Amino acid sequence: PIRCGILRNDMSGGGPMTKTERLDKLARDGEERLLLARAMDKMDLAQRKNIPASTGFLSPSERVSVENLIAASGHPAHLFFGGYEGAERTICVFLPDWQEPEEFQALAMAGEGPVAALRCTYNADAGLTHRDFLGAILGRGIDREKVGDLLVGADSCDLLVLEELAGYLLMDLDSAGRARLRTKRLPLDQLQPPEVKVRQIRDTVATPRLDAVAAAAFSTSRSKAADLISAGRVQLNYRDCLKADRLVEEGDVLSCRGLGKAVVKSLGGQSKKGRTMLEIE
Repeated sequence: PIRCGILRNDMSGGGPMTKTERLDKLARDGEERLLLARAMDKMDLAQRKNIPASTGFLSPSERVSVENLIAASGHPAHLFFGGYEGAERTICVFLPDWQEPEEFQALAMAGEGPVAALRCTYNADAGLTHRDFLGAILGRGIDREKVGDLLVGADSCDLLVLEELAGYLLMDLDSAGRARLRTKRLPLDQLQPPEVKVRQIRDTVATPRLDAVAAAAFSTSRSKAADLISAGRVQLNYRDCLKADRLVEEGDVLSCRGLGKAVVKSLGGQSKKGRTMLEIE
């Protein structure tokens, strides 16, 4: 999705908030503070030098944090880009006043941007997984923020990486797990994202609490869902949530490590037994 806007000073007590004040307000811990400080540096660079400036790849949770920063900073012009539509890990690009989001995206898709794609091919019987490729890359001392989605197929894996890393991996990434790899550069428009498997669920709950909705979404009992929540395995809108009684709303995204992701498509209406009807995808 492309999101852009016009920068306005964020007001606090009649004046613009300082960088420290914004970080104090938004960051929940030291790790998030560092993430937001780096994003703020890129935002300031784009405004000061009037050039596009981008973050590293953000996880969905980190993206939510950066979106909150953008909102608190007056919605400067920006877009999130992961190399293909629907990418889970994306960079945030802060744009100069002379460039539209569509212009940046067109250049990036033509190979003139900060995201590059590589294709690793191997024997189909190697049985390589996402973990094999991520381990092979991070084992070379590469930071996770430099690597986007890894699209693993039967005999190939498409890697999304920062352009600055592409040349090194082209030369050095020759194995993953116990398999030999053949790695080449790939145009972004030739990426092959795996097909997303979606299942429609219609159910009813006594109340739209997180444990009840998670139980319906992941086909488990409410008590088991509550255990998953208390164990920190469930996220609500890409944020960790340990409160089983948190109310879920239409449009919310639930994630559970090991079980997948679900979107609440509709919520409301009463069944004949007085239960709340919901539709989940």
